[in-house]
Amino acid sequence: MSKKIKHQDPEESVENALNATEQFLEKNKNILIYSVVAIVAIAAIGFSYTQFYRKPLKEEAMAQTFAAERFFRNDNFEAALNGDGNSLGFSQIIKEYGSAAPASVYMYSGVCNLHLGNFEEAVSSLKKYKSKDPIMQARAIANIGDAYAGLLKNKEAISQYMKAASHSDNIFAAGYLMKAAIMHEEMGDKQSAKKLYEEIKLKYPQSPEGMDADKYIARIDSE
Repeated sequence: MSKKIKHQDPEESVENALNATEQFLEKNKNILIYSVVAIVAIAAIGFSYTQFYRKPLKEEAMAQTFAAERFFRNDNFEAALNGDGNSLGFSQIIKEYGSAAPASVYMYSGVCNLHLGNFEEAVSSLKKYKSKDPIMQARAIANIGDAYAGLLKNKEAISQYMKAASHSDNIFAAGYLMKAAIMHEEMGDKQSAKKLYEEIKLKYPQSPEGMDADKYIARIDSE
């Protein structure tokens, strides 16, 4: 004999569910209140941190870069990097403001160190530079190559020049390829150099490097 299946009235099911929910809320109301208060407090702290600390700090860091940038434009790389006693230099701005400083300070710092012969420091700063602008990022990568060249790490320099050329395919890439080609020549790898000169001639014929490519190719062929 089959058992009869008891069907629960829909309205009764809803009422039972509501009762269960009310019991849960009543039982856990203190925990729920504390949770809501905690979420609101965290949001308020985050807003206050951003508005009253982080934002003013970033504005202050930006203001501090103006004097350093002026020294940089005048090729006073020592003052641009380390300040002049009255205003901060890029290295000091990085130490003072950290991630609140604009990303450009790492590029400036790296180029200053490059000009001053501080190649290890240049590599360190330039590797920290991050830009959404592919041309500027490629320039930073190429500058890392220059720093490695200063350290006589030729293979690493070539690697960075090639990386810069492929990072942003524009007329400036011809210059990066040219640097890599010349370094191949200096290392005695004439054929790798020739391939790069031919690539420059083919891809960037209107660039200064493209216009000079035949001269470099002819020099290799004559040797």
